[in-house]
Amino acid sequence: MAKFGKRTRAAREAVAGKENLSVEDAVKLIKANASAKFDETVEIAMNLGVDPRHADQMVRGVVGLPNGTGKDVRVAVFARGAKADEATAAGADIVGAEDLMETILSGKIEFDRCIATPDMMPVVGRLGKVLGPRNLMPNPKVGTVTMDVATAVQAAKGGEVQFKVEKAGVVHAGVGKVSFDEAKLVENIRAFVGAVSRAKPTGAKGAYLRKVSISSTMGPGVSVDLASASAE
Repeated sequence: MAKFGKRTRAAREAVAGKENLSVEDAVKLIKANASAKFDETVEIAMNLGVDPRHADQMVRGVVGLPNGTGKDVRVAVFARGAKADEATAAGADIVGAEDLMETILSGKIEFDRCIATPDMMPVVGRLGKVLGPRNLMPNPKVGTVTMDVATAVQAAKGGEVQFKVEKAGVVHAGVGKVSFDEAKLVENIRAFVGAVSRAKPTGAKGAYLRKVSISSTMGPGVSVDLASASAE
């Protein structure tokens, strides 16, 4: 049996038996039990009634969190000429074309979001096996393949979060920092849940939202009442 440290045991005991809390109470509990020496991320995990192996049950989308993520997002942009200049002016951390492709192929990936103009997709397409597993592949469905690179860069920097269901039917993401005010975390959580709810695929049968839980980076999860999480 795994042995937990004193801090971990205390955190687990604090949430033991507490289930289906309102978003407000869950956030309060998470903040009270976050004891790491760094500003922990507040993470959300949603169990969905879908089987992503079927194309008509894939859940994917993007949401702009009203209060941001609290994370410094590094953005790479594949673009040439004037569009490359636009990306740089908008705050992109890395801008390039074939040179950026070679850098990524060498194993150097120093960004959290990748954006590309449509004309660059033949180049970016060669990186599918590298960027795909890291969920970094530009995709027009989430706005990362676009001619409006400036807006895409600003959105990524401003707290936009992408989500994609995993094999087990789970969607997870960071929705802020423990240092955020409770009200801001609650607002971010409800915005995220709302976006996932609206992304319900046509092939989903039965209950779509099955369980929602939140946790801090180093803390135990707390289940949240579905009705409370869905209220906007």
